Amino acid sequence: FYRESFVEGIIYFPLAGMLSDAPSMFKKILIANRGEIACRIISTAQRMGIATVAIYSEADRRSVHVEMADEAVRVGGPASSESYLNVKAIMEAIRDTGVDAVHPGYGFLSENAAFAQNLKREGVTFIGPSPKAITAMGDKIESKRLASKAGVHIVPGQDGEIIDVQAAIRAAKQIGYPVMLKASAGGGGKGMRIAHDEASVQEGFKAAAREANASFGDGRIFIEKFIEEPRHIEIQILADSHGNTLYLAERECSIQRRHQKVIEESPSTFLDEDTRRAMGEQAVLLARAVDYTSAGTVEFIVDPMRNFYFLEMNTRLQVEHPVTEFITGLDLVEQMIRIAAGERLDMRQEDIVPKGWSIEARVYAENPARNFLPSIGRLVRYLPPIATKNVRIDTGVCEGGEISVFYDSMMAKVITHGSDRAEAICRMSVALDSFVIEGVVSNLNFLSNLMNHPRFLDGRLSTGFIATEYPEGFHPEKTASLMPTRITAIAAAIHSSHEVRSTTISRQTSYRTVSLRTEWVVIDGNTRRTVRVVTVEGGWDITVADSEVVRIRSEWQVGQGVFTANVNGKTMVVKIGRDCMVYLLTYAGVVSQLQVLSPTIAKLFDRMPEKRGVDRSHLVLSPMPGLLVSLSVILGQEVRAGEALAVVEAMKMENVLLAERDGVVAKLLAVPGETLTIDQPILEFNSNNSDS
Repeated sequence: FYRESFVEGIIYFPLAGMLSDAPSMFKKILIANRGEIACRIISTAQRMGIATVAIYSEADRRSVHVEMADEAVRVGGPASSESYLNVKAIMEAIRDTGVDAVHPGYGFLSENAAFAQNLKREGVTFIGPSPKAITAMGDKIESKRLASKAGVHIVPGQDGEIIDVQAAIRAAKQIGYPVMLKASAGGGGKGMRIAHDEASVQEGFKAAAREANASFGDGRIFIEKFIEEPRHIEIQILADSHGNTLYLAERECSIQRRHQKVIEESPSTFLDEDTRRAMGEQAVLLARAVDYTSAGTVEFIVDPMRNFYFLEMNTRLQVEHPVTEFITGLDLVEQMIRIAAGERLDMRQEDIVPKGWSIEARVYAENPARNFLPSIGRLVRYLPPIATKNVRIDTGVCEGGEISVFYDSMMAKVITHGSDRAEAICRMSVALDSFVIEGVVSNLNFLSNLMNHPRFLDGRLSTGFIATEYPEGFHPEKTASLMPTRITAIAAAIHSSHEVRSTTISRQTSYRTVSLRTEWVVIDGNTRRTVRVVTVEGGWDITVADSEVVRIRSEWQVGQGVFTANVNGKTMVVKIGRDCMVYLLTYAGVVSQLQVLSPTIAKLFDRMPEKRGVDRSHLVLSPMPGLLVSLSVILGQEVRAGEALAVVEAMKMENVLLAERDGVVAKLLAVPGETLTIDQPILEFNSNNSDS
């Protein structure tokens, strides 16, 4: 069934076949989180008949999760440290609202053993594992030792904390390059650096420690062998307090950027049954070794020979849990609540029989053309795809909402299910193509393009996939269209519809005649195609370049932002934008910029002068909104190409800006500690090279 929230247009899709009776001991639950995960937990709790309490920061006062909950309590200012990490304020909210239990979601306090212990002292149930298990698995150094002792395969590396840069260099030489520097308390890709030589160890150690301190308040770093061309595969587990521990299925999470997952799917295209079973059994061994209860995830990296190594255990609900829910039919949030209430799992290992294939795509406010740097702003338009039994949208934002610098930039998750991988991908591609976001830059086009990438379609994945296949990021307007002839025909159909509408409204077309033109010239960059448009019942028959006939059947009307049509027997979903005379048509993540002109105007178009842009090559611009942490140069300093110029922090991630050419620093235009906007000048330099 569907459940609409109080915010119009946001739909949550709980899976069918779930129990609806509430545990008698839980009457009210507080959700110590925000965004889509808070909405997702509230949805299940309310379906179970449990009242919900949301907490919110000043920045989230009008957020979706606040609207959905039965009660809401403000816990502080916009910064996480003032609100969602403000244990004192959250504990006051817990006492004031009289809740029985707290669900932490993921991130923030979800793996904070001290918070779980505070709840225990208050007589409030923490919907998650015990503080002991959180502590054991939360420290990556200690968790590796425990995993090894339990008989779980671990990555070769240095045992214990690396105290300084010199110790890191010695350890790296002993292990052998490449190595991975990792924050002991890390997660979400923060506090991680790959080092291929001594210089990158020196730089990476300092950056990882700073990032870890900023994100987790713990700057300890350890080092291990970096497995090249690895696949990131994790095992979902469930464990109750009666000694029952199960592994549900694996999730393939190899498509990542900056060590943060972008696409997840289940099952994996790579595992065979023996490896799948062995990984599941080792995950259960580790969980039992720490008396684990609740839902949890054991993460592994797998080399090309299917040798697998323990990476970490996440003692919480994972962002990608919906793919497991789709293939198992279980609601993991409900299972967590029931386990926390003391109930016994009502299934055995042999009952877990995954069905079909599921894929999740994370929709971020970020710019793939700028190395996936975060974007902020107001959501001028936000129209998610329609949820169905095979398409699920988990989101925590709405049209008019604000994407701020204070929190993670994920806006939504699109999850699809199919009888096989091809069907799940097809449904995902259509869903992404129909998702409309305006006002902030998003990764929608990148995700859509990725769904059509030959290597992804073949299932040839690794954690280096994005870095290898998109080394310069993704530029949707510079990428070749997958179906240029059909896109040309669609542009002609759209333009023809606009002409018909103009005639209907004013009895005049833009060409001062009521006789509609059927012949047009479509300009796509340096390519020109002559088209002939014949309007038929339910659509158009369009002849492109006097050869191919494109048959388009659609109920689209002028003014709609998404063009859905059957094009020569294939369903195509194309997003429509317009910039004066130019149609911006987005299909499979590629933006085609097309002009539809009469033959006469097309000839005159060649005489138009080309507008030149302003030269800003002498400026160093901030590639994202963020905080200028430091400047690495001074006025008058000579700079060589590749040298560090500045460090900009955004979303708790540090980004080092490097010189693109040799030069001399002429002006410093920003100071450390200043909050920067996107493309704000940081410094100006004079080139040492007259050819630059």
